[in-house]
Amino acid sequence: MPHFPRRPEFSERIGKLIKFCLVGGSGVGVDMMVLYLLGDKMMFGLNLTVAKICSAEAAMLNNFVWNELWTFRYEAGRQEGGVVGRLVRFHAICGVGIGLAVVLLRLFTDTFGISLYCANLLAIILVTFWNFIMNAFFNWRMPARTLEREDRD
Repeated sequence: MPHFPRRPEFSERIGKLIKFCLVGGSGVGVDMMVLYLLGDKMMFGLNLTVAKICSAEAAMLNNFVWNELWTFRYEAGRQEGGVVGRLVRFHAICGVGIGLAVVLLRLFTDTFGISLYCANLLAIILVTFWNFIMNAFFNWRMPARTLEREDRD
């Protein structure tokens, strides 16, 4: 009889999504704080796009650390390439997410006239789904050969 690796249960995926969103919530706080400090005219008043890229990068580093230590703790120790490899992949995946967030932020503020912070929150929520799916699949995925060995034990 063929042996198939165990697939993560639906409840495991939901649990990871909840943790990912909680970590993301802390990232939203970091993002909003840095965006305020850099982008608000009463503070540094930088260009909105530059401020958003900086705030998203600060949030991304925050989120990587917490996802590594908490959300995907079990998977993190089993991945090839180590923490640096995961950080690089996380940045690549979330870098696309930052690009999407910047486009959405400009669309929501410039085209639809939504306030900066509401538009930023909406962009973050939409980009969260991209980030979770891509990171769960490409970054913190358990190798099938490890699962097969565990199933035999």
